[in-house]
Amino acid sequence: MSVVPFVNAVLQVRDLSVTLGDGPKIVGDISFSVFPGEILGVVGESGSGKTSIATALLGDARAGAVIACGSVFVDGRDILALDEAERHTMRGSVVSHVAQDPALALNPMRRIGSLLEEVLRVHLPALGKAGRQARIAEAAADVGLPATSEFLRRFPHQLSGGQQQRVLLALAVLLRPQLIVLDEPTTALDVTTQARVLATLRDLCRDRGIGAVYVSHDLAVVRELVDRVVVLYAGHIVESGSRDHLFESPAHPYTRGLLDAVPDISGRHAVRPIGGHAPALQDRPEGCAFAPRCSLRSASCAVRPPLREFGERRLVACHHPVRGKREDVPATFRAPAFAEQRALAVLGGVSASYGANQVLFDVDLSLPKGYCTALVGESGSGKTTFSRALVGAVEDVEGTFEYDGRLVPLSGNRDIDLRRRIQYIFQNPFRALNPRQTVGQILRTAALHFFPIRSADADREVAAVLERVALAPELAPRYPRDLSGGERQRVAIARALICKPELLICDEITSALDVSVQAAIIDLLRQLQREFGLTILFVTHDLGVVRAVADCVAVLQHGRIVEHGPVDRLLDQPEHSYTRALVADSPRLRETVA
Repeated sequence: MSVVPFVNAVLQVRDLSVTLGDGPKIVGDISFSVFPGEILGVVGESGSGKTSIATALLGDARAGAVIACGSVFVDGRDILALDEAERHTMRGSVVSHVAQDPALALNPMRRIGSLLEEVLRVHLPALGKAGRQARIAEAAADVGLPATSEFLRRFPHQLSGGQQQRVLLALAVLLRPQLIVLDEPTTALDVTTQARVLATLRDLCRDRGIGAVYVSHDLAVVRELVDRVVVLYAGHIVESGSRDHLFESPAHPYTRGLLDAVPDISGRHAVRPIGGHAPALQDRPEGCAFAPRCSLRSASCAVRPPLREFGERRLVACHHPVRGKREDVPATFRAPAFAEQRALAVLGGVSASYGANQVLFDVDLSLPKGYCTALVGESGSGKTTFSRALVGAVEDVEGTFEYDGRLVPLSGNRDIDLRRRIQYIFQNPFRALNPRQTVGQILRTAALHFFPIRSADADREVAAVLERVALAPELAPRYPRDLSGGERQRVAIARALICKPELLICDEITSALDVSVQAAIIDLLRQLQREFGLTILFVTHDLGVVRAVADCVAVLQHGRIVEHGPVDRLLDQPEHSYTRALVADSPRLRETVA
């Protein structure tokens, strides 16, 4: 039976299934619609099928995947029923795509103006030079970029991250499409740049009547941006409905679990990870895939529940949907008393440069022993340079560094004991872990480097540290590629802990993680603080995470600390104009400040 699309729908997806070759389903039975001017959010953990759906909306599939069945009507035409030439014509002119990483999506050898011109020449060959210039100027104005000849002659590397993302938006709207598909477009942006890009997208959809599908794992951003939400789990829609309904009174236990795991700048609440893991593609059960992680599961969950109506304009696939509003659980935390605490590390007058470019200017900061200090600021503010100076990884640096009561060098050689006591955890664990070594070998190497112990003792240390970060000892023979993102980050933390450090420097370690995995890492760090008295410097641009994990905050702007104080006072009553702007630009999961 043929599917008749809604007359006024920009996008109508019906019974879409994407499989791994002729094997298991990556996503199945996906149906939803998008209307002019509407933004639909698609959320779920890694592996839920978000990107597979986004790619299918362009009539394509990722390497090794096949669109098995279904229809994707865009502006009234089924893009899956077209041949490749017709799909190529529709991409850009009717449906366009904004990728997650503009640095990879933009040709580094082409100037910005040349990239925009090429799109117009390919899709609108009859358009003259004056017409192309007018269209480029219009697209640039739409996304808040200058259309001057000086700007258009720049290469991508000469732009900031926010400008690069706006260029991708300009490329997406240049041909005035009906639909834009955005795949995690603001993940790597700081809060100020993110707020500008999101405001641009909102205005474009409203003013131009463009429909948008916004794929993300950042629920606070989704809360502020979208009109409706589709929640995916293990390749199927488990809940869909209006933004307000879904965030205020989610019906599926998985949706509630996701929201409970999100830290929020609006107030300090308990951050609770979802227990267990989503099933691997080949291990998905016949029944409800979420049942093994669900406290409401029963014998009926052996059969996969259909997606059914649940109240007004809402669909839920659950045998035990939850009614009523979601309530936050207050967090239990200690009130910091920094005046009574001895500082473990004291940095004075720290200045750092890369060649002729000075990055830090006379920075003073103390790290109270046993507490977590967050270092926040926009991209380019100097956060990573400062944190790397702590481990002696910046060459051109000046200032004083007093650690545990003695002066130590900020650069140059440090003794092995100091290197052991200060450990650095990188943002990307996949790059930070040796891909040729197993988890056990990675941890044993770190232990044997700092401690003259026997191999048998090192193996016991490995087992103990894996348990400490809530990883099974059975993971020791595996390689980093065999682990999930959250497991790799726990291995990176375990590698630091096996050195028995006193100070942990965490550089954006949760920015690329699913909200549930992020919550588990936050919970782990707080537990390590309580049990071992660790001092933590937590570098991040996410003020929601800051509220959940930090005791005090230092705000860095253009290489200078402009405000410093206890986390709740600083986020609730910021004094510096820059801090106020960061707080105002941060997305919130809840409407009101707690």
